[in-house]
Amino acid sequence: MSDLNDSANTPRPAADAQPAPPSPAAGNTASPRNDATAGSLRSRLQQAWAGRESRLKLALVALAVLLVLQWWNAHTEISGLRREVAQRLKNGDNLNTQTKQIADRLDEELRAVQGKLAVLDARQLESQSQQIALEQMYRELAKNRDDWALAEIEQVLSTASQQLQLAGNVRGALIALQNADTRLSRADRPQFIAIRRAIAQDIDKLKSLPSVDLTGVAVRLDTLISQVDGMPLLSGEQPAAVSLPKARAASKQKATPKPASDWRSQLQERWSAWSSDLWNDIVQLVRVRSVTAPEALLLTPDQAFFARENLKLRLLNARIALLSRNESAFRSDLAEADRALQRYFDAADRHTQAGRELIRQLRESSLSIEMPALSNSLAAVRQSRARP
Repeated sequence: MSDLNDSANTPRPAADAQPAPPSPAAGNTASPRNDATAGSLRSRLQQAWAGRESRLKLALVALAVLLVLQWWNAHTEISGLRREVAQRLKNGDNLNTQTKQIADRLDEELRAVQGKLAVLDARQLESQSQQIALEQMYRELAKNRDDWALAEIEQVLSTASQQLQLAGNVRGALIALQNADTRLSRADRPQFIAIRRAIAQDIDKLKSLPSVDLTGVAVRLDTLISQVDGMPLLSGEQPAAVSLPKARAASKQKATPKPASDWRSQLQERWSAWSSDLWNDIVQLVRVRSVTAPEALLLTPDQAFFARENLKLRLLNARIALLSRNESAFRSDLAEADRALQRYFDAADRHTQAGRELIRQLRESSLSIEMPALSNSLAAVRQSRARP
């Protein structure tokens, strides 16, 4: 391309122009010289033109090659762009399809959520209507809440008073009074102050009562019931073994061997031993004893079993009377149990004596405690309810 520019900028030689006609003044002398100069100049111009023409051809060839390369490069790039655009269009179509599917799914989910929201709205409206109805009912019931609370407290105190008078249930009465006081304190009403003061007075009265060890007495009765089987009956008494006289035993222990020739002394000792054993056997055959109930000696094994069971039942009845605080029944059952021990059991046995002593101690224990009535609390509650 530079050669073409150079050739374009270089001034063309004068040979291209029409040769000027020779002037008539030059004459014939200058024509051969001018012809030689013109020929050399023409040859130079032809050579220069030939070189420039070859360079021009090379430039044209190079330009053609560059144009072909440029066209091939552009064609390749355009083909790549077409493929890329086609691929992107395809991806875009896929994305559009997926987006459409996602949009459809979202529409379905949105419709489902809208349906659920409609259901929730309906339920919320229903719950609000129910809450309004409950609040209205609560306002209606709150007017009589104090009366209902006082009625319940009066019923509880009345039941506790009956249990206190009938069964001596001090613990239950205390729990009832404390629960009533706690409920009144939660209500926090000025009109309940007088009731709480009366309840506090009744609580102090119950706490000041002397305590009776019912559990300890019941345990002692259970111990006595378990010892009945070990007490001997009069009908089952066996004759006691009679031991040898102390003098004879001591003489046997201290006796020293004597010579065999003294046969008289040996015979006398044998006779004394034989007569003493015979007398002991005779003494064991007959025993004289004073018995207040003769039929106690004639009990059969079955009757002896029932005698023990009857004694246990008497003691169990005394235990029940103890727990129900029935002092008269308690003492009566203990007295019957003591008479049964005295009548049918061996009074000389240590187990029988310990049982009778335990019954005597239990009969001396006091169960009669005057139980206070919960009149102050009940009167205060009823007076509060009677007020308009």
